[in-house]
Amino acid sequence: MTSPVLDADGRPLDQIALVGLRARGRHGVLEHEQQLGQTFVVDVVLHLDTRAAAAADDLTATVHYGVLAEQVVDVVRGEPVQLVETLAERIAAVALAPEPVVAADVTVHKPQAPVEVPFDDVQVRIRRWRA
Repeated sequence: MTSPVLDADGRPLDQIALVGLRARGRHGVLEHEQQLGQTFVVDVVLHLDTRAAAAADDLTATVHYGVLAEQVVDVVRGEPVQLVETLAERIAAVALAPEPVVAADVTVHKPQAPVEVPFDDVQVRIRRWRA
């Protein structure tokens, strides 16, 4: 996603990005994908206002990205789904859970997708907002 997420005053929100999280998952439509599994790579960009956390130097006023990274990997390693789109939705739900997060961009890379022509990567990208 390239367009910024704006706050109520029209200013771009800050971002915290986790890039290149890797985990083995068993997601896919084909039976062998769910049996054998493959490596998925996930990028998550959180949109939030970090000014209060920075001013107070307070981790509880922002997002603990180490914890979020573990939660994202748990989703990838977790219950298999057929669609990468479904996996991205589950990751977005985890990313939106911390209170200061306004929106989250999630990209799920499936570099070992069963595609019969040469390719570098298959990606599903979504942006979701706090309900």
